[in-house]
Amino acid sequence: MERVAPWLRAVNTVLTPAIAGRRKKVDRLIERAVREAEDRTNSTAHGDDEFIEDMRVLLTGYADVPGLTPMGWIGASQEITDRLANHLRIRKLHALDPDIADQRIDRPIVITGVPRTGTAVLQRLLAAPDAHRAPLLHELLHPGDLEDGHRRTERMVDAQRRAVPTFGGIYDMHPDKPDSCVWVLPHGIGHLVRVHPPGYVQWMLERDYTADYRYLKQTLQVLQHGRPRRRWVLRAPAHLWNLGALMKTFPDAQIVWTHRDPATALASLCSMTETATALNTTDADPRDIGRMWLGLFATGIDRARAERARLPAYTVLDVPYRHLTGQTEQLPALFQRLGVQWGQSEQDALDTAKAARPHGHRYDLARYGLGQAEVDHALADYKRIYGGFL
Repeated sequence: MERVAPWLRAVNTVLTPAIAGRRKKVDRLIERAVREAEDRTNSTAHGDDEFIEDMRVLLTGYADVPGLTPMGWIGASQEITDRLANHLRIRKLHALDPDIADQRIDRPIVITGVPRTGTAVLQRLLAAPDAHRAPLLHELLHPGDLEDGHRRTERMVDAQRRAVPTFGGIYDMHPDKPDSCVWVLPHGIGHLVRVHPPGYVQWMLERDYTADYRYLKQTLQVLQHGRPRRRWVLRAPAHLWNLGALMKTFPDAQIVWTHRDPATALASLCSMTETATALNTTDADPRDIGRMWLGLFATGIDRARAERARLPAYTVLDVPYRHLTGQTEQLPALFQRLGVQWGQSEQDALDTAKAARPHGHRYDLARYGLGQAEVDHALADYKRIYGGFL
């Protein structure tokens, strides 16, 4: 299957010599990214040394990826510049208007679960009531710079569609639709869908994510300031790995954990990763993708279970994938447990969300060197405890 447009392969071939020695260029590129971020925000990066160093780790990881394409390198460099600019802008806005920090983020609904378990569908559904709100893709990519950020997001989405025509059949991206918190969180599993930087997984798993979630809250406060206060509906599979830091930042959050047969979810994610990775590297092994995600599934679920055990039972609600795709008659009960009425507008939102789900995505676990028995063994405790939701 052709995962990237033929013209992109030609462009990458021509430009490959230009990114030779990229490892030696990391420091210079970080310095340039800081300068550009400062120019774009009319601000200074003084005091942001830790954030900058974390971006250096990420760019260094990209530089070390075998077979990294020019488009992968250019995309990583631009993303880091954007993330630095966003960080400076959020900090500046808070400094200019102390009232922003007084914005309360009350009882957010946070949807999580291992990837490919229906979190996107559920977020769009729960964002439908008038009293709710979810962050839109363009708000997440360029918070505090919404007019120009919207145009830039449109260009980004259009460029991705042209470069990877098949990706729209896997993941629905639109500037004006709700999307994932990973676009704000500086680090986490979101990067691993696109590339596997050497050493990044271990570094990522060992981090303290408290500062990252504080930054997410600061971003939501900027987006909320000056607008009617509504209940936020957030989502990211990445939250599963860091529920402790999330709950420390949002102590009254209501967690909604989506579940699906892990072998099916894993196969879907591996296929999504292989498609996204084709844009960034010519040297991805499907078997490596499978091993990486199986290990991360096990780690994320174990971490989430440990954190869940420390929380009051009412904090986390479990939602089977089948309730989002087939047995949707169960959804009104979920809304009731979240304190939300189910009516015609919610039913209409469900019909719209189901119609917008990508179709035609085919995947095979065996392609990624895994079998049902191996997945069942690695995730035996998860299937034992949550089997009724699978």
